[in-house]
Amino acid sequence: VQLQAYGGGLVQAGGFLRLSCVASGRTFSGYAMGWFRQAPGKEREFVAGVRWNGGTTIYADSLKGRFTISLEKIKNTVYLQMNSLKPDDTAVYYCAAGSGIILSMLRVPSSYEHWGQGTQVTVSS
Repeated sequence: VQLQAYGGGLVQAGGFLRLSCVASGRTFSGYAMGWFRQAPGKEREFVAGVRWNGGTTIYADSLKGRFTISLEKIKNTVYLQMNSLKPDDTAVYYCAAGSGIILSMLRVPSSYEHWGQGTQVTVSS
């Protein structure tokens, strides 16, 4: 399995970005896809997750309403739409994939078997 994340960049506070993660290497039925982020000196933090079958989504409470995760199965791509960005959103954003993850475990990094290389998001004030 390979995950290729892109779409990061430098944006002013209040702006928006859409991250994409293209998954390849197998069929992803039964998988869940997640976005995490890690700022310098901080732990990796859950952002959002989506289950491939059924499309159930889950978000970090602090990001709900500003970030939206979506899936385009025909392209094997998961997106993260990020609106009203704040300087605190500055981090490297990673996409991840894992099989058979129950909903309550989507927030846990160790639930995911595969990780992309990360894409840098920098929000200036």
